[in-house]
Amino acid sequence: MRTDIFARLDREPEPPKIEIPRMSRTRATLFGGTLAFYLAIVVAVLASSWLVTLDWKIMLFRPYQQWQQLHAFLDYFVVLGQRGPTAVMIAAWLGWRSWRQHTLRPLLVLGASLLLLNVTVGAVKLGLGRLGPHYATQIGSAELFAGGDIFPSGHTANAVVTWGILAYLATTPRARRYLSIGSSVVALGVGATTVYLGTHWLSDVLLGWVAGLLILLALPWFEPAIGRTEAAVFALRERWRASRGTVSEPVPADGPWPVIVPQLPAQEDEDAGRSKVGTAHSGRGAAGRNSTAQLTQPRPHHATTRSERTPITPAGSRRPPRSRPMTGG
Repeated sequence: MRTDIFARLDREPEPPKIEIPRMSRTRATLFGGTLAFYLAIVVAVLASSWLVTLDWKIMLFRPYQQWQQLHAFLDYFVVLGQRGPTAVMIAAWLGWRSWRQHTLRPLLVLGASLLLLNVTVGAVKLGLGRLGPHYATQIGSAELFAGGDIFPSGHTANAVVTWGILAYLATTPRARRYLSIGSSVVALGVGATTVYLGTHWLSDVLLGWVAGLLILLALPWFEPAIGRTEAAVFALRERWRASRGTVSEPVPADGPWPVIVPQLPAQEDEDAGRSKVGTAHSGRGAAGRNSTAQLTQPRPHHATTRSERTPITPAGSRRPPRSRPMTGG
């Protein structure tokens, strides 16, 4: 017997009505405040302020040596922030949702968010070129413009975006609440783990959290483009299906091939009783039946046919008779 859990795995008969998030005034205000915080962190690191000093204090404390029993577990836990594994897992889940709800929006939202993540975070990483704690050369230095690529933390930003997408695409307030809490725990845990392992400064993690949050807050601005892309893909699919439907089915090799018999126009000087070529072949209609009847009707014959005549054997000479002289007797 099927339960409600398995019944919910079936494909829905029609696309559900999903409320698409809009850029409200509250969301815009949060985006502006988060962007200001993002810029403040960048300026604090550029100025080698107290934030850089805190980075060095935590680095010299060496957390990975303080709680060594956690090291093995956290080596696996930090994978939840790697872009490759997390993107595959989230894409598989959202792909099933797209199939079930007859929509491409979940996959398109994931693709747009990952594209924004690569562009924004990658540009800042390469532009500032900060070195990580294990490659630092001068105590108290911000280690900027030295050919590094760890500011902001890509693991942290990726954890915020990929797991936060689940909450963003939730269809019920309850699911959105639970998924928001779960994704926040994962993102905070991944960021703290990178600090524990010594692969990132604390300021890297702070900027990674803020960078991922900015992407999630900015997604409603891209919803119209996502909707147009989905409509274009579906229209292309319908045209492809229509083109496939117009192709005639091939005739089997052992089957009969159709024969096209042209119908010739009737001529006035033809005999009225002669059947038409097309009508004689088709055998349909009143004219066809009349012509067929004429063709099958027996023709009258003479009483004596040539094959039934008695052969006549000529007697005597075959020359024509000539007049003979009369003789008296």
